[in-house]
Amino acid sequence: MFNRATLIGRLGRDPELRYTQSGMAFAVFTMATNETWKDKEGNKQERTEWHRIIAFGRLGEICGQYLAKGRLVFIEGRIQTREWVDKENVKRYTTEIVALEMKMLESKGAASSVSAFQEDPGPSDADHIPSPPMAGSPPPSEGGLDDVPF
Repeated sequence: MFNRATLIGRLGRDPELRYTQSGMAFAVFTMATNETWKDKEGNKQERTEWHRIIAFGRLGEICGQYLAKGRLVFIEGRIQTREWVDKENVKRYTTEIVALEMKMLESKGAASSVSAFQEDPGPSDADHIPSPPMAGSPPPSEGGLDDVPF
């Protein structure tokens, strides 16, 4: 089985850097990808898809430090869906990309790349925090970073 997402797009907001109760850093941000095509009449059409991105450990710290709204980046990671019950007792779902690699495509120098595989982030012990990028780790069964996916 294979669970991998590869995206190139622009950040929709500055990354928000947070820490688990055990002190592990993670960054949360949104990213937009665009698709363009011509319809039957030859008119250009465009659709934007928004993605929620989570980056853990050193990769999260780097994303929080160097990325900003509007920045063009390459993200590779795994797709994860979490569910939780909100304050009104309504079951909610969030689908996100747990980043394993990030490349800044617009930089002052050459494009740079960072991978989550360069370190072992260890398990997350905080409630309402998505699981770190470890093979076989199940997503949390409740809670979420926000009540709204984006």
